[in-house]
Amino acid sequence: MTAPTTRKDLMIVNMGPQHPSMHGVLRLIVTLDGEDVVDCEPILGYLHRGMEKIAENRTIIQYLPYVTRWDYLATMFTEAITINGPEQLGNIQVPKRASYIRVIMLELSRIASHLLWLGPFMADIGAQTPFFYIFRERELIYDLFEAATGMRMMHNYFRIGGVAADLPYGWIDKCLDFCDYFLTGVAEYQKLITRNPIFLERVEGVGIIGGDEALNWGLSGPMLRASGIEWDLRKVDHYESYDEFDWQVQWQREGDSLARYLVRIGEMTESIKIIQQALEGIPGGPYENLEIRRFDRLKDPEWNDFEYRFISKKPSPTFELSKQELYVRVEAPKGELGIFLIGDQSVFPWRWKIRSPGFINLQILPQLVKRMKLADIMTILGSIDIIMGEVDR
Repeated sequence: MTAPTTRKDLMIVNMGPQHPSMHGVLRLIVTLDGEDVVDCEPILGYLHRGMEKIAENRTIIQYLPYVTRWDYLATMFTEAITINGPEQLGNIQVPKRASYIRVIMLELSRIASHLLWLGPFMADIGAQTPFFYIFRERELIYDLFEAATGMRMMHNYFRIGGVAADLPYGWIDKCLDFCDYFLTGVAEYQKLITRNPIFLERVEGVGIIGGDEALNWGLSGPMLRASGIEWDLRKVDHYESYDEFDWQVQWQREGDSLARYLVRIGEMTESIKIIQQALEGIPGGPYENLEIRRFDRLKDPEWNDFEYRFISKKPSPTFELSKQELYVRVEAPKGELGIFLIGDQSVFPWRWKIRSPGFINLQILPQLVKRMKLADIMTILGSIDIIMGEVDR
């Protein structure tokens, strides 16, 4: 019997599980025909820690320190979504000042995330310099976080009904100084990168996603906006106090890796605009809703009205999640970060489903890299912007 004649010998290559960038542990099984990619299969799960199950036997306030470990570069967003759910279930009002502080923290976190996307993305496609530049600005953001929350990366700062502590004295001026400085930094990146012919050669027309295709795959965030669809949950859902600021949704028509780069660079400048407006217009008043401190204390005859007013990072009372289901979402730097929450008249959630943007955006990778060159895998994967902590949860 004669052996079946194959057109060519295909080669199967393992990319990973230790990935050459900072996205976490991803393994790609790539089938190559010479230098051309025939097939690509992502293997996930190396960073799975059972975050959804952990949520089901923790109260919300006990669970808060865990959530910053999903997407450990945009930590404020995971905290925001974790308390937005219970706030909506319990119909808890957030004071205006707390809402402004949240917006400032979220936008700073967005800039930090985009910076740490930009550096490794450039390093992936062969430009080392921006990788060192981004750490200057990112360090300043982490200094601001440390001054306000006491922690640089895992903040544990948001609370049901507000935030854990008010902004310290002098913080607002320090943050305004950062905003002025950062705008010069972004101008420097654009001068260095945006019109660089070698960079354009690597990203232009690589990994093109059409608008309909992006919608069919359920993409969100910069992946969706780079394909010509103006969809930003900050404008759509009107959460926190984003409606009170003047800013534009960043989007591009081309749908390639360059468009995704331009959307993220544009978002950093828009975030600075939002932060500056929030800092200048921040109202006075309480930074948390003190009423929710008293939920379960009424049974205690010794309860003194003023006892709950002392200021520290003390936990909110464990109030019960009412028996209903809810889906909440925020516009995280990587896309739509959502949580499907089912309450069960208990202090623990009955179900806590995390819709991480990275997981859904990563699905389109095999389709994008087919018929491309091997070197383009790094460009396309970098432009998707994944963090395996939230992909594997």
